[in-house]
Amino acid sequence: MSLKAVVRTEESARLYMVQKGVARGVPIMLGYLPVALTYGVLAKQAGMTVAEITLMSVLVFAGASQFMGAAMIAAGTGAIEIIIATFVLNFRHFVMSFSFMNRLRFIGLQWKVPLSLGLTDETFSVASMHTEEAKQEKGMYFYAALMITAYSAWVAGSFLGGVLGDVIPAVLSQSMGIALYAMFIGLLLPSVRKELRVGLIAVIAMLVNAFSSQFISDGWAIVSGTLIGGLCGVFLLKEEKQ
Repeated sequence: MSLKAVVRTEESARLYMVQKGVARGVPIMLGYLPVALTYGVLAKQAGMTVAEITLMSVLVFAGASQFMGAAMIAAGTGAIEIIIATFVLNFRHFVMSFSFMNRLRFIGLQWKVPLSLGLTDETFSVASMHTEEAKQEKGMYFYAALMITAYSAWVAGSFLGGVLGDVIPAVLSQSMGIALYAMFIGLLLPSVRKELRVGLIAVIAMLVNAFSSQFISDGWAIVSGTLIGGLCGVFLLKEEKQ
């Protein structure tokens, strides 16, 4: 086979994987846009500028953490509390990254680093359903296209939400605050259905937060509830030895 034919074959394989990744990323994109839009509006309501709102999405790319961060900023919480709470909330990304990178162990570090930054609950779930691509030629382009599609939608939605935060009526923007609670409940309920003890952990974290807020700042109260709730989860969800 000539060199030109080899190049064409590689380009075809790359294009196929990119198209396939974008196609799998479109459902995530459609789900991200309204949530990112809501985040942008709420963050704007919390006093953040459009540039700050967009930059947070560019650098953080974590929906739950960004919603929590916007709420903590609105409450006047300090940077250290926000960083610690975000670290604890996103600790699961270590586990997801280990699992994902185990499938990509034959891919070079120049691909692993950027791909790890694109992992979210949604992109990880979709990537976990497409394990064969990791073994195929140019398979890394599938995962890159999947994550870039989701990432672009999140950043664009955040920017648009920040812009609309100055345009839409105050009553409507304030009513969107319910999205914060709805999102966390939506994340919690599926786990509670599988294991009731997850609900108990959530209640413990809530009570610790409510109690702590009587003595310390709201930011540290959230950190306390998150840490103690997570620690309780280590013991409550510990599998019994057979």
